[in-house]
Amino acid sequence: MTVTLEATWLICPGCSDLVFRPKYERALRVCPGCGHHARLTARERLDCLLDPGSEKPVDTALPADDPLGFADTRPYAERLAAARAATGLREAALCATGTIESHPVVVACLDFAFVGGSLGSGVGELVTVAAEKALAERVPLLIVTASGGARMQEGALSLMQMAKCSQALARLDEAGILTVALVTDPTYGGVAASFATLPDVLVAEPGAHLGFAGPRVIEQTIRQRLPEGFQTAEFLLKRGLIDAVVPRPALRRALARLLAAARPDATGGSAGGLTGGPAGAPSSAPTGVSAGAPARPEADGLVRDPSALPRRTSWDVVRLAREPARPTTLDYAGLLLEDFTELRGDRTGTDCPAIVGGIGRLRGRGVMLIGHQKGHDTQERVKRNFGMPSPAGYRKAARLMRLAAKLGLPVLTLVDTPGAYPGIEAEEQGQAWAISENQRLMSGLPVPVVAVITGEGGSGGALALAVADRVLALSNAVYSVISPEGCAAILWKTAEAAPQAAAALGLDARELLRQRVVDAVIPEPDEGAHVAASRTAERIQAAVRQAFEELTPLPVAELVEARRRRFRSFGAPSSEET
Repeated sequence: MTVTLEATWLICPGCSDLVFRPKYERALRVCPGCGHHARLTARERLDCLLDPGSEKPVDTALPADDPLGFADTRPYAERLAAARAATGLREAALCATGTIESHPVVVACLDFAFVGGSLGSGVGELVTVAAEKALAERVPLLIVTASGGARMQEGALSLMQMAKCSQALARLDEAGILTVALVTDPTYGGVAASFATLPDVLVAEPGAHLGFAGPRVIEQTIRQRLPEGFQTAEFLLKRGLIDAVVPRPALRRALARLLAAARPDATGGSAGGLTGGPAGAPSSAPTGVSAGAPARPEADGLVRDPSALPRRTSWDVVRLAREPARPTTLDYAGLLLEDFTELRGDRTGTDCPAIVGGIGRLRGRGVMLIGHQKGHDTQERVKRNFGMPSPAGYRKAARLMRLAAKLGLPVLTLVDTPGAYPGIEAEEQGQAWAISENQRLMSGLPVPVVAVITGEGGSGGALALAVADRVLALSNAVYSVISPEGCAAILWKTAEAAPQAAAALGLDARELLRQRVVDAVIPEPDEGAHVAASRTAERIQAAVRQAFEELTPLPVAELVEARRRRFRSFGAPSSEET
């Protein structure tokens, strides 16, 4: 038996290197050298993603093949016949129900090999029927895209499929059903401008191109030179337009984690103990800080009596709250949650790294986690803008909160910021509008919201994530209308008066509890969260779980009204004053 060279080796279309074909096929047609992802057919996609034996076709009658009797260099009817013969498909989409690691899903998968995966009446009908199937069975919808755009040979009828598919996804939004798009190369035109970009979560393969107009059209139309990597998945991720870039071999597991965590009643995985650890190494407490007497928590581990907290100077607490080694939101995500999936971007062109968020499971319960992210070392803190969000950060948070409301997931926010970014760009992009919109949105969210002040709670930049049913604080956290330095500069006329300003502002946990700004304090073990991250996370987890257990059974109207009463009470006349 003779084995030909072509059967054993192939030339990678990405790097032009020789690749051992069996290894290439085992890697799902991903080049081991350059990582180039070759195209797969719809049939191959379903085989890669769905559990073996779980697939059941979603079939439907299709509309007339050639509504216009269209012909260019070749009659449209002949093109369709050739595509059917070559692919074995009736149309450029294949739809099925199945499971991904036992999680039920409906999949609509486009095939670029069939007339460029173009959106015609047949594809529009198949995608819509898949969405209707997901609605009827109340399971998530996954759309795998690969398309050159709308199908010209069907004229305006093809254009109408964009609206048809978009409204099918709108019905899933109204029903609270998760939608996910897996963007593959290429995805352009009418598909990009409808059902490829509307889903709740957008995941793309490395190097996949996504856009309305293709590079050739742009260059020919406006004679503009395009930047490096234009419209690639990596380009879009940096601009907050997609949530993640996931290599093909990791896709199945990544989608399963998302499907598991996005269920309000999520179960499975490791429900015991905490895993992971903080990104930064623990450090000692700031020089001169006395730990004081330990807090005296109540039976549930929380402190509600201000006198039960250790006495420290306000300035010492400020220094502890700012300790660089304190766990960040991403540290806590790894310690608190199973199957955490970070979601990125505000969907308008920016991803602010000072706010992070995503879906995970808190002891089996699906939750949406959102928080400020400072970082530990200088490089990361600069990258994260020292935890000072831009308007895009607050708009990303708002997007995730709306998704939580749609899916019925409780929201956990972790607050640790000096304040919102005060720069020129932030003002131009509407910083005040973004912060005020978040407060309005949170006041009416129809799901439980718990906020934990984990470090600095600085001004409106903190409050934009803290309009919650329960507001908790770590014992070394601070929360104030302004930084001590800012207050000192304005009222004392010198920033050197910051320690005096800190004392006057009443920003430490004892004072916050006394003023009822926070509902309870979570004692930090040992010298503080920065030297006992895992134990601190255990205490946060216990407090948050208890709060969610108390809040989740409440009717939505009662939940929202109680939240609004909580904030209505601040500054209201007491019974003695009326």
